[in-house]
Amino acid sequence: MEYIYGINPVSEALRSESGCFAKIYIADGRKGEPVRNIVAQAKEQSIPVEFTDRTYLDRCAGGSSHQGVVGLCESFAYADVEDLILTDAGAKGELILLLDQIVDPQNLGSLIRTANCCGAKGVIIPENRAAPVTATVMKASAGALRHTPVARVINMARTIECLKENGYWIYGAEAAVGQDIRSVNYDRRIGLVMGSEGKGMRPSIKKQCDFLLSIPMNGEIGSLNVAVAAGIIMYEIGRCWGCCMNE
Repeated sequence: MEYIYGINPVSEALRSESGCFAKIYIADGRKGEPVRNIVAQAKEQSIPVEFTDRTYLDRCAGGSSHQGVVGLCESFAYADVEDLILTDAGAKGELILLLDQIVDPQNLGSLIRTANCCGAKGVIIPENRAAPVTATVMKASAGALRHTPVARVINMARTIECLKENGYWIYGAEAAVGQDIRSVNYDRRIGLVMGSEGKGMRPSIKKQCDFLLSIPMNGEIGSLNVAVAAGIIMYEIGRCWGCCMNE
């Protein structure tokens, strides 16, 4: 069991079939329409709600901001990577986000949130040297984790090979040396690789990329936060897909 905390993450988990709450805790005196909605949704699903001292919620959330709402639920269930690759994306397009050794849980949550907003089929992360899905990641994803399949793999290089075998082209983000994201053809099934916050992609992963992408920079700083960079690239992919559909 684990805790999900924050109004939006708990609300989204309640709306998702995979919420699986055992109990929801709300701080004494916590009011407002969002909280009333959570209580009403919990009642509809026969989930017990307990009003308790805020210090108890502080302990459940490990000192993080919880907005007076904490849910106790089953641990996050990772998706099967084969099912994710083979699933028909339908209207959402054929985009899978691969994260190579992202260690910051806040970045991981933001990346999953952006992937969901951009219609990605799902996210793939490695088991080693990377942040797993935790309560902090769930909160940073603002509920997107309950709607976005996340697969965790032992061997990212082998997973990329599997993607290629199933018709995916691999695009990797590489600052300064990649092609301008505005000049690349995205009319195909795409696996987008984002590297770690400090070092980028590992050399072994970079070698497997069919294309390397870079975001044009106009300022003095030569790089972006990985979650911001991923958002820019995924929105450019979505924009190009939209143009193709309108032709």
